[in-house]
Amino acid sequence: QVQLVESGGGLVQPGGSLELSCAASGIISSIYVMGWYRQAPGKSRELVALSHPGGTSNYADSVKGRFTISRDNAKNTVYLQMNSLKPEDTAVYYCNVRLFPFDYWGQGTQVTVSS
Repeated sequence: QVQLVESGGGLVQPGGSLELSCAASGIISSIYVMGWYRQAPGKSRELVALSHPGGTSNYADSVKGRFTISRDNAKNTVYLQMNSLKPEDTAVYYCNVRLFPFDYWGQGTQVTVSS
């Protein structure tokens, strides 16, 4: 059974930093695309960042230069380092791992950016 456990969300002031972690069990993460999505109130879920097995990464334009995705395949864990946070980054952040036809989601972790 595949399980994704996220941690690291919370309340942070504008300009601050947070690091999210997502530990996967039941898969060999090195062959999966691992990523982060977010959903703000009243909005659709959107891509934040993806990490591909070959080492490349993709980012939403809104987070480029501020967020960094990384992965530790030995620990089956993907991270999202978020710097220079803005109020508009406030959302529930979801971890996702996928390898067609499999697609798994974490339970979500709340990130609130507010003074």
